[in-house]
Amino acid sequence: MNEQLQPLKKQPRAGKSRSGTQDDVVYAHIFDAILEQRLAPGTKLSEEALGEIFGVSRTIIRRALSRLAHEGVVLLRPNRGAVVASPSVEEARQIFFARRMVERAITELAVEHATAEQLAELRQMVSEEQACFSRGDRGAGIRLSGEFHLKLAEAAKNAPLISFQRSLVSQTSLIIAQYESSGRQHCSYDEHNELIDAIEARDKDKAVTLMMHHMDHIDSKLNLDEDSASDDLHAVFSHLLQTKKKAGRAATR
Repeated sequence: MNEQLQPLKKQPRAGKSRSGTQDDVVYAHIFDAILEQRLAPGTKLSEEALGEIFGVSRTIIRRALSRLAHEGVVLLRPNRGAVVASPSVEEARQIFFARRMVERAITELAVEHATAEQLAELRQMVSEEQACFSRGDRGAGIRLSGEFHLKLAEAAKNAPLISFQRSLVSQTSLIIAQYESSGRQHCSYDEHNELIDAIEARDKDKAVTLMMHHMDHIDSKLNLDEDSASDDLHAVFSHLLQTKKKAGRAATR
């Protein structure tokens, strides 16, 4: 099997590409699929299917899945393979409680440490997030919303919080995919802009209040009825297969 991944374009953020080892690339694509809610909770992650999709060995797939399992978004079941985590209602409550505590700490630290350059990057992410929702690209918009919170954690300048937040953001995306009401309007970009304004003004109390309101808004949209993602691996990663096919046709010309 061909162990070389073809260069891949990542949308919607122009110029953003996947780099690093092969398991870094596989990990990043699966992580993004979870953030974009394209992978349904409970989806079986077949090593054979993923190896075929990404054009790598099962050893590489196992390494990527192990990293995702460490972050709590994949379950490795002995003798039964890996699946996307499917949080129970009680687990969802615990995750959201932890997320609130971490978001509060991150916001307080970001008010103290965020640089002008980091605030500009956050504003650019919000602009891209809004553009995605405006053109109907819900998955990319949701991913950018999650990445906003990861970028905010970087601005807090606390390495353990960054690591913890990465796990919580991806687990939250699974919860939303599993429990969010359909047809709800996403206005996180408005709340994100207001939060940036408060951080830029170094108003800690206002920034924390806005963040808690933002978390309340997310929590209010959850129910136990809807599944909005897919359990078909080939469908989820169809854009990668199309890219590889185009690259293969180009190589034969």
